[in-house]
Amino acid sequence: MKYFVVLLVFFFTQNMVAQKDANASYRKRVLETTEVDFLASYYVQNGDNASVTGGIGNEFLTDAASSIIISIPLNADDVLTLDSGISAYTSASSSNGNPFDKEGSGSSSDQTSGSPWVASSGASKSDVWGTVSADYSHSSEDRNFIWNANVSYAMEYDYTSLGFGGGVLKQFNNKNTSLGLGTKIYLDHWSPIYPIELKSFKQRNRGLQEGFYNGDPVLDQNGEASADWRPLGGDFDIIHDTSRNTYSASFSFSQILNQNAQVSLFIDVVSQKGWLANPLQRVYFGDIPNYYLGNKNNIDSYTSSQNKDVFQLADDIERLPKSRLKTPLGMRFNYYLSEVFVLRTYYRYYFDDWGLNSHTASIEVPVKVSEKFTLYPSYRFYTQTAANYFAPYEGHLSSQDFYTSDYDLSAFYSNQFGFGVSYVDIFAKPKVWRFGLKSVDLKYYRYDRNSTFESNLVNIAFKFVMD
Repeated sequence: MKYFVVLLVFFFTQNMVAQKDANASYRKRVLETTEVDFLASYYVQNGDNASVTGGIGNEFLTDAASSIIISIPLNADDVLTLDSGISAYTSASSSNGNPFDKEGSGSSSDQTSGSPWVASSGASKSDVWGTVSADYSHSSEDRNFIWNANVSYAMEYDYTSLGFGGGVLKQFNNKNTSLGLGTKIYLDHWSPIYPIELKSFKQRNRGLQEGFYNGDPVLDQNGEASADWRPLGGDFDIIHDTSRNTYSASFSFSQILNQNAQVSLFIDVVSQKGWLANPLQRVYFGDIPNYYLGNKNNIDSYTSSQNKDVFQLADDIERLPKSRLKTPLGMRFNYYLSEVFVLRTYYRYYFDDWGLNSHTASIEVPVKVSEKFTLYPSYRFYTQTAANYFAPYEGHLSSQDFYTSDYDLSAFYSNQFGFGVSYVDIFAKPKVWRFGLKSVDLKYYRYDRNSTFESNLVNIAFKFVMD
């Protein structure tokens, strides 16, 4: 339905601007004709540090995504770009918001099958994320000054995001030097989904013998029935401020050094306010007793993937400061080696006030094997320190104010290898209705962390231009 609406807008706009341009004096257009990009990707990951289950457990996830981008020249100077995308994923980690849910039943009769290493079959195992956006850009007659404005909206089952922003770009020195300024604002909102045991504890006024808990008994570390389990503080403090707002400003500088070399510098400042933690992610403390539901015989092997039928009740949800200031800065250097080889390099340093620092370095060497085909081998290295508030499973103390066991905030390094192939036909001879196929890009990326985490990603993109 989203794609249908976008296409209707496209054809309506085309008819309007055709008349407007009919009698206009000629000058080179910013965009000669309408372009349509179709993009699709498939992503799969695996690992043993699921954040929903407190830093241990199954991280298997698959995601299939697609989007359509339509760039429409409104006249010689103005371009409207419409973007609509959808992503559908299944997640073993997210499914364990309720590890005992069998197709949404929530029945306690299935409690013995709960485990951080086994995906639940309930409704929370999958979700669909959708987004729509529009961008309007205007170029001066001499093409040395460009401004743009944009708006976007995205949503999934527990999160919505409204974004808007804009920017300016000024070129000097016969377009050899460029300066850019931009800003983005995102006004986001949680619809909090909590771990099932905490939600039920709050709803039943601490009752452990009714509702969700009206079944197998709560067990202590020794496998004995107990009524002593309580979330941190003896109660569960739900989220009252469900907003998350992000404000960013960016600056960029680009310089052509000579006919073969170009360098670009950038710096961003990003400020976030509101609820910055994920309410579905559990935390376990090392200084308070543990309590479980399920098979007492597997309590001692709880952290092993061999555990299929016992689950530890959460001590609390992830809690983080309500503000964060992030600053990435970096550079790109591109060098034309020959008609066959081009060198593209990238470096970024990042730091924030949560104590996380990171370095990213990448290199890509496009190889033009023919007039129409180019190969894209690439490599990316990344390393980061741990955020101040991270600790692994049962590594936190209950006296702390902030805590997370999300391994995206841990110390790690990673390697990513990529390879792609691109087909380009500047004459767009292959036709689909009124559109000519200008290019096809196919890329594959393999990502590995120095933990158990790994992922694979395949992207494909088609660009069509209107006759």
